[in-house]
Amino acid sequence: MFHLQSLELLHWDYCQRLTLPLDGSIITVAGPNGSGKTTLLDAMRTLLGLDCSGGRSYKTYARHANADSAWLRATVDNRAHGRQSSSRPFARCLLYSDQVTLACRIERNGGDWQRRYHMSDGDISIEALTQVPEKDWLGIENWRKRLEGAGLSRAIARVLALEQGQTDRLCEYSPKELLRLVFDVFGDQEVLDRYEEARRHQKEVAEEMEMAKRELGHGETQLAQLEARVNLYRQYQNKLREKERLWTEVIPVLAWSEERLDVASRLRELHRQRVHHATTLRQQATDRARLLELSRQKEEAKAQALQLGEARAGAQAALQEASANERPVELLVKHANELLELAKVEGDAEQLTARLQTLQAEKSRLDGRWHEVKSDRDRAQASLDQLQGQRQAPPPEDVSRFLRVLRQADIAHHVLADVIEITDPQWRDAAEGVLRSSRWVVVLKDAGDEVKAMELAERERYRHYVVAQAAEASKSPDPASLLAVLRFAGTAPTWLLRQLEQIRRVANPAEGTKRGGEWITPKAFWRDSRGGRSVWVDPSQHQFGAAAVAARRESIEKRLADLDKQLGQVAKDQATNTRQLKAAEDAAKGVSAASELVRRSDEFEQARQQLPHLVQARKSAALRWQTLDTEHGAANKRESALEADYKRVQNALEESERNARRYVGEWEDKRSALRQRSSESATAKKKFPARWLRTEALEALRNTYQNATQARLRGEAVEKDLTEGTWETDPTVEEKHTLMAATVEGQKQVLQQREASNNSASIAVNNARERYIDVLRSTVRRYRKNIVELGQLAGVEVSADLPHLDNDDTVLRQAELKVNFNFDGKGQIGLNDGEASGGQQVIKSLILLVGLLKDEETPGGFVFIDEPFAHLDVRNIQLVGHFLKSTRAQYVLTTPITHNVEVFEPADVTLVTSKKPAGARWAPPIGVLKRRVAQP
Repeated sequence: MFHLQSLELLHWDYCQRLTLPLDGSIITVAGPNGSGKTTLLDAMRTLLGLDCSGGRSYKTYARHANADSAWLRATVDNRAHGRQSSSRPFARCLLYSDQVTLACRIERNGGDWQRRYHMSDGDISIEALTQVPEKDWLGIENWRKRLEGAGLSRAIARVLALEQGQTDRLCEYSPKELLRLVFDVFGDQEVLDRYEEARRHQKEVAEEMEMAKRELGHGETQLAQLEARVNLYRQYQNKLREKERLWTEVIPVLAWSEERLDVASRLRELHRQRVHHATTLRQQATDRARLLELSRQKEEAKAQALQLGEARAGAQAALQEASANERPVELLVKHANELLELAKVEGDAEQLTARLQTLQAEKSRLDGRWHEVKSDRDRAQASLDQLQGQRQAPPPEDVSRFLRVLRQADIAHHVLADVIEITDPQWRDAAEGVLRSSRWVVVLKDAGDEVKAMELAERERYRHYVVAQAAEASKSPDPASLLAVLRFAGTAPTWLLRQLEQIRRVANPAEGTKRGGEWITPKAFWRDSRGGRSVWVDPSQHQFGAAAVAARRESIEKRLADLDKQLGQVAKDQATNTRQLKAAEDAAKGVSAASELVRRSDEFEQARQQLPHLVQARKSAALRWQTLDTEHGAANKRESALEADYKRVQNALEESERNARRYVGEWEDKRSALRQRSSESATAKKKFPARWLRTEALEALRNTYQNATQARLRGEAVEKDLTEGTWETDPTVEEKHTLMAATVEGQKQVLQQREASNNSASIAVNNARERYIDVLRSTVRRYRKNIVELGQLAGVEVSADLPHLDNDDTVLRQAELKVNFNFDGKGQIGLNDGEASGGQQVIKSLILLVGLLKDEETPGGFVFIDEPFAHLDVRNIQLVGHFLKSTRAQYVLTTPITHNVEVFEPADVTLVTSKKPAGARWAPPIGVLKRRVAQP
């Protein structure tokens, strides 16, 4: 390590130009705060290629001088101080003089500042340095490497860059950091370089191996991509070949085969038609003969029906005449019988009165019965009138009223009777019975109207449900359920849909009981969880669908016919009662029934004798009329049947003759067309290779494509795939794939070589690590010896624990150098355990620091210590000064002038700085005090 001898500053900060001697062991820089002490140290740091303190920069100092350039120059000692003759610090830089000049030139470069460095043998002035060629000036990195070769290691550089007041920073290092620092300073550089070179080589080989892996992975990825492209290319070629085969072979051959089969089929069909035509001609002859026979039979039946019609009309006239002859005689006999009955009570006023009362009561009963039946008929007629033109049965009045209220309130709705249709008439009774209680359920279309609709239902006292929760009926219900015979045109309550889905349709109760569950029969016998009961509804009350209207109309019409019959019987009974009542009233007035019987006895007797003969004549006439009417109806039916047969045969014959005429015209055309198609098929066949038309080849095509249409669709699909799909069309892709496969194989071989090289490098690193560990052990022992000796000089007991070292990078990274100090016999303290005083912290750091510089073979070195005596008392200042004098290193110290004079006691050279006066451009010159060397 070299020593500083002098320092020259030109335009550095506020220093115009000055030269300072630094040829002492301890140089103290004293001055008030802000007088430039740290500026002087930063000049030395900048000259040595180090960073300035406190976040400052050389650019700041160069800018303060307000000049175009600034210079820093120092002379250093280059003599060999060790036992080896070749230990000159700058020997590696080919500088062998006892004195070497170090220079730093700082120049303005555009708007920024740039520094360059130079070193040369001897004491070279700044003026001479300006003549040095530009190529001989160095950048900061090369300058640091040269100084490092002269002994200014990176570790010492870090120590020289300590901030103001941080002299005790070394004792704050962790044991691991201290061990690394010691080896950086003391370690055998060749061994370290060899170990680092081996590690670097292994790292490079490992990186090369990783790069080879990445290249192999990249190559394999490219190979996979090329394989995918090759597959696409091959698929593309297959598609092209398939397209060509489809349009040149498959489709034409299948089309020809289908055409040939179609021609053969049509020829067979033409032959069949020819045979059928011959059969048709024979059938036409048969139909003509049949038509003549039916014409003769029809004329006979017509004549017979006419004859029977005339006889039937005569019989009907005879029946009417017999009935007319019988009716007055019958009435006369009835009148005689009534007079006879009345004559029995004429003499008894009480019986006559009773008879009158009985007849009058009967008259009142018949009048009431007449009005009752008449009212029923009027209501039935009104119901029938209501159904005229209706598609659905009308609802009751209370339902109509509530629906009007909902419409007025703009509430969308429907009732179930409007949306349910019964699709199977067999199950109409069952469905009507189950749905009877739900026919007027109101289903809301918007659930948001529920509250409003409920309020209206409460107000109107609507007795049926109002439902907001509804759903569409299932599109595929259970076929055996009642829901299957219903069709819904709108939504329905979910509970109703579930109920209808659960009800099974069975033929009879026996089947339902055997099956179990809920069921219903076609006659509307319903069995649910509560038991079984009939829910049959009279057809006149059916409600669901248009069929319900028809059923109601039919039921009402039957009802009207029955009521008309009842009215006729009541009218007939009323006429009899009126006649009997009048006779009784006449008897009560004195008209004698007995005298009338005597007076008209011959007439009444003759009527009684004639009535049986007239009744028998009427019955005989009625029987003859019925017989002739039956025969006349049968004759008419036979005539109608013969007429229908005649028309059927006639129409069939006409149709057959038209078809025969059309066939004769079409047959030759079809035959000619088929001959033409057959000829064209034969011509087309000659264009195909024989192997395409073999039976097995055609069968294979049909198995694959079925027919020409499917083959054509396949061809269109292939064309669409070729047009719209993403394909590889580059024919060189297969060659690229082959080349890439070879490249990947080569990369695999390179990777194997790299792996082998990595294994060899690992062995080399292991061997270098063993040598490194040996040097590290020697270095730690030497450093322990140095700090123990320095501790003895300072009166401090120093001990160090050798680290545990194994041939493993992990163990080496975790190795530590633990140093303990014992001040004044007070016990061991560590590096930074907080138990040392301020002075002891400085002593500890100086011991650790100077121990780095102490080397019997290459003694020397220098240290910048900014204010080492800060916050120390007089006694500790003396201890630190004594320690500094006892070492062989060169120190550059700073201290304020306000400190105790003891700080100057160990100094060989004292530099005194002053503050720059206000308004002055340059700072005052720095004073120099040198200690005289005592004469022996």
